[in-house]
Amino acid sequence: MKKIRWGVVVAYVILAIFAIITVFPFIYMILGGLMSFQETTTIPPTLWHKNPQWSNYAKVFSQAPFGRYFLNTFITASVTTIVSLFNALLGAFAMVNLHFKGKHFIQIILLSLLMVPGEAIIFTNYSTIAQMGLLNTYIGLVLPFLTSVFYMYYLQSYFGSISKTIYKASMIDGASDWEYIWRILVPMSKGGLFTVGLLSFISGWNSFLWPLLVTNEDSMRLLNNGLTAFTSDSGSETQLQLAAATLTVLPILILYFIFRKQIIRGVVRNDLKG
Repeated sequence: MKKIRWGVVVAYVILAIFAIITVFPFIYMILGGLMSFQETTTIPPTLWHKNPQWSNYAKVFSQAPFGRYFLNTFITASVTTIVSLFNALLGAFAMVNLHFKGKHFIQIILLSLLMVPGEAIIFTNYSTIAQMGLLNTYIGLVLPFLTSVFYMYYLQSYFGSISKTIYKASMIDGASDWEYIWRILVPMSKGGLFTVGLLSFISGWNSFLWPLLVTNEDSMRLLNNGLTAFTSDSGSETQLQLAAATLTVLPILILYFIFRKQIIRGVVRNDLKG
């Protein structure tokens, strides 16, 4: 008979407790979106309901333009992801494979930018966007996020593991840098590129502070800002607030569960390479 390893048992118990604490709010949010007002306000809270109130979601869409919020969020997240991924790809390639004057100095400057919190420059960005007349526009929403030093350094670490002999051989065979990037580098780095793209999309989907500053029209709000406004407008109707919160979070949760293996594989592989 195997001896009970109490250390392992305690570790699993602690992990289970943390998992319950982490997951329970999401489960209750989804269940609460299908409850009546009385069920969401009872003490102790109702954890299951016999008659799901699917009409809560219809009421949410009738009281606020969540369809427009979804469209705005998808557009801004998609544009930010595509452009920032493209820029990070080119920047990382240049830092790994090209040799030019001031390269080391540029790397130091870019690295120092990682130490600056985004909140420190957000009002400077706001002033610039306002003076350009880009408030309440898609351009104003995405412009400050079309480049990412963090994603560039992530891909730089990823590309650094690819033998430079491959790059030199492609140059000898007459390939241009552009051909090397799209025919060799991108196919060999699909995991890292996919991880960066997915993380960028999730970040764009969950953005809150910047859209709050640069949009004051209901038609240009993103999901999280629309949810905040809806929470204020709906008053004490907690069941509608939970339903709206579920609408906001569920797409990203589904996206994560579908691609979780790719995300973890890309992050772990990059850490091992680094």
